[in-house]
Amino acid sequence: MAKPIVAVVGRPNVGKSTFFNKIAGRKISIVENRPGITRDRVYADVEWLDNRFTLIDTGGLELKSDDEMWSHIRRQADVAIETADVIIFMVDSKSGLTASDYDVADMLRHSRKPIVLAVNKLDNYDPVKLSEFYSLGLGEPFGISAEQSQGLGDLLDEVCGHFKESGGAEEDDSVKIAIVGKPNAGKSSLTNRLLGFERTIVSDIAGTTRDAIDTPVEYNGKKYTVIDTAGIRRKRSVEENVEYYSVVRALASVRRADVVLCVIDAEQGVTEQDVKICGYAHEQGKPTVIIMNKWDLIEKDTNTINKFNDKLKADLAFMDYFKSLYVSAKTGKRTEKIFALVDEVLEHARFRVTTGTLNDLVSDCVRTTEPPTKNGRRLKIYYCVQDGICPPTFVFFVNDEELMHFSYKRFLENSLRNAFDFSGTPIRLFVRRRDKEDG
Repeated sequence: MAKPIVAVVGRPNVGKSTFFNKIAGRKISIVENRPGITRDRVYADVEWLDNRFTLIDTGGLELKSDDEMWSHIRRQADVAIETADVIIFMVDSKSGLTASDYDVADMLRHSRKPIVLAVNKLDNYDPVKLSEFYSLGLGEPFGISAEQSQGLGDLLDEVCGHFKESGGAEEDDSVKIAIVGKPNAGKSSLTNRLLGFERTIVSDIAGTTRDAIDTPVEYNGKKYTVIDTAGIRRKRSVEENVEYYSVVRALASVRRADVVLCVIDAEQGVTEQDVKICGYAHEQGKPTVIIMNKWDLIEKDTNTINKFNDKLKADLAFMDYFKSLYVSAKTGKRTEKIFALVDEVLEHARFRVTTGTLNDLVSDCVRTTEPPTKNGRRLKIYYCVQDGICPPTFVFFVNDEELMHFSYKRFLENSLRNAFDFSGTPIRLFVRRRDKEDG
């Protein structure tokens, strides 16, 4: 089932980032009393009353400005609105309605998405102060104070109530595979090979694929959705308008994918841009398979694949869990192994460890390698729980988070990987303070 996406939209300085940080439960977006601070989209996976969804903070919209920065913010917001299932339109009760609010409201109406109107900075609730906002024609306004955490529950109830009608929670049990990489790495050829027919245009001209293209397919009785994306260039190489949209949609496809195939041109070898693309999948917590394409064009000897493997391990040391496969999309060599590898890494990303087994492992770790000390205090790990999957997420409850040295955290991660097969997927470790008497 796809996780719904909720975009927070509005003109500058209405408190979107403050609201975002409150709901996300941590400071992610920069909050400053100056327009234009949030330029790119910022994401957080959140939960409200058993409803899990992705929240997107967007930059403040100045629709009638010709300034280049505002144009960039508008493009980012457009993508957020396009991918969202529900939109929170935020306005400011203190400044009242402005011409910009009406402009944004008109733009949002064209999206045909459910819109929830949030009137922020209403520190002392007064329904009279909400009356003018009905003129936006977006239904009942919800008075909130993001700063004071007032009215957020009713607002989120309304948002979550729209998930089923928006289709954000519609049943879709297919495994979504995003195929990403630089232009002309062979992504569309690989897509066509996996689908068994020519679904996307294949040419040697970089940039042929402009949009992310979803195509359902069945393989061995299992359902998949293959997402072919535009080639992701370096920022300074990206031209305006169409190509810009293509790149941001490709990155958005990574976020909604279950598994990412990072396609690398074996003739060119691993480039800086390949590393950045793989790094984006890693940051999003996606199980990842590195596809070395055009393997048929490489002159080989008995040590060739070892050299390539060593190069991959060195360049992608930050995600040393990755799986790799050497294929030729053109000839079909080894492409039949891709679906099985997708299933394997997704299974690892969905794996859960029982709490008892997990804490037995932690006890063994503490016994064999003493936790670090600082200023005479030693780190104590009271217990550990697995907090989620995709990626597997573990929370360690300790006496003091500051005592958890990064090297010991890395040791715990390696111990988890040695005990359980998490190959192909990142795992997340968090440390929280818990007084012993709190149990």
